[in-house]
Amino acid sequence: MTTRLFEGMNGGPYSIGELIALIQAEFPELTVSKVRFLEGQGLISPRRSPAGYRMFSDDDVARVQYVLREQRDHFLPLKVIKSKLTAWERGDEPSDQPDTGLPPEAYFRISGTLLTDEELARASGLSLRQIHDLVSENVLEPHQLANRTVVFDEEDVATARAAHRLLAQGFEARHLRTMRLGAEREVDLLRQLVSPLLRHRNPDNRHKAAEMLADGAQAGATLQESMVKSRLRKLLDG
Repeated sequence: MTTRLFEGMNGGPYSIGELIALIQAEFPELTVSKVRFLEGQGLISPRRSPAGYRMFSDDDVARVQYVLREQRDHFLPLKVIKSKLTAWERGDEPSDQPDTGLPPEAYFRISGTLLTDEELARASGLSLRQIHDLVSENVLEPHQLANRTVVFDEEDVATARAAHRLLAQGFEARHLRTMRLGAEREVDLLRQLVSPLLRHRNPDNRHKAAEMLADGAQAGATLQESMVKSRLRKLLDG
């Protein structure tokens, strides 16, 4: 049991050990180093006593609880949590819930239809040579069946049709590598977002991860399109 260093109204201030003891039932893994880390990130700013001891107020305790809950329940990065705290300190009204896109059940649903390269060529307007070039650049990623037959799914059809429009403008398959790399970077970013959920293999966590991935992917697509449109408009106006 720690000894309170200072007396104050509403039960504070608290030493760092007392702060941990107050919320340890909810956050048993909270340590002194974690509290100091949150301070170093600017999420809490405890006062210091003349002797240099940290003095945590009730507000500091509440902020630590809030940060830890946002990390645990919503998997938000500290930068996002800090921006929310800063907005509240300025007196800004909390924003409404953001728009959401299709639920994961609809976003990730596929019909199961598989096409050969010849069928994909007919469905997309590409030549077999163009399809093979897109596969070489990993723009298209076909599936290989047990009998070694190479097939494409409906997402490949959408990719192939979009590629056909770009190739018709004079691009080559190798030029689309930049867009493929951009897609892979976005996947890596979203993977980081849900990796804490996917470490624990249970249905609830996987469904939450699917929701976050579907919403993040749809928001990312809108963000990408709006930024490209804005910059192209400036190019035309320049």
